[in-house]
Amino acid sequence: MSNAFPKLHNAMWPGIVGKGSPGAEPFISLDRMLELTTQASVNGQKFDGVDLFLFDPHIGIDLKDDDIKRIADKIANKGLAVGSVVAPVWPGTVGDSAMGGPEQRAKFVLAVKKACRIARILNEHGVRKYGIIRIDAADGPSHWLEDPVGNTKKIASTFREAGIVAAAHGERLAAEGEICWGGMHSWKDMVDLLEQTDMPGTVGFQADQAHTYLYLLGYNAPEHALLKEGYTQAEFEAAYTKLTDALRPWTIDFHVAQNDGTVHGSGSHDKTGRHCRADDPNGKLDITATAGYWLKGAKDRGIRHLCWDGCMFPNSTLENPATWNTILGAMIKVRDAHGWND
Repeated sequence: MSNAFPKLHNAMWPGIVGKGSPGAEPFISLDRMLELTTQASVNGQKFDGVDLFLFDPHIGIDLKDDDIKRIADKIANKGLAVGSVVAPVWPGTVGDSAMGGPEQRAKFVLAVKKACRIARILNEHGVRKYGIIRIDAADGPSHWLEDPVGNTKKIASTFREAGIVAAAHGERLAAEGEICWGGMHSWKDMVDLLEQTDMPGTVGFQADQAHTYLYLLGYNAPEHALLKEGYTQAEFEAAYTKLTDALRPWTIDFHVAQNDGTVHGSGSHDKTGRHCRADDPNGKLDITATAGYWLKGAKDRGIRHLCWDGCMFPNSTLENPATWNTILGAMIKVRDAHGWND
């Protein structure tokens, strides 16, 4: 019998991130992303839910309560739950740099507060029973490098303020480690930031298999690389153990993904770890095996679902139904190998 947990979710933001700006592909609507998700099926198993980006044109952060409830109805009527939600913490949205001046950092905290409002409405509706609010530093490594010690201190202070807001709403924040976010661009700096924030159980880590693979290679932080090109399987396993042992205790949200060892950006999104199709022949990861490193003790850390992140997939890939069946199949294997029944 298959494990009941963690539930399997599809991310809706691949329809938005890297899309819609000049020279980029057009947005894919939330309705279409939901449709593609519900159409997927593997041996009768379907996606259990979706994770949402609180950003236009999917879900505006200042959308009225009744409009949010209508979206919740739509998702629930498709037999889907809502899990984690992404707060718009970046400059140009509600938020601003977590390592900026007082006004910028206040905007960051405001973005989290607004995300908590939407999360509360989804919780009260009943469509959402688990998941976190996703954040990052909302600024890049080049700015951080101007003052690594001072900027990490600022980010940690901002994360603590945001964590206090989230805790008051019964929410947890997870910072997604990517090479494009200052102070979070290497595994060592990420651990240092979480330790300085010092809110375990409230402010944790969102591990993405594609992004954390780039941590191993030391992109944007070669001094913290754990692997060199041409590594052996034994070297990979030792490095992956070191990486996950450091970050797993903080990990409260998990993205299943594949990476080919390269970086990629599209539209206005900075280059970060490339998300590849689950069956990409150039994929560097055994998805099932490497997921197991992150999912040890996952239930005890409050993880109730997994999410597939296909960020910056071309629209032709997103629109292909076979893409989602392959992804769902890969996620089922992860759950069968590392899941549990309550």
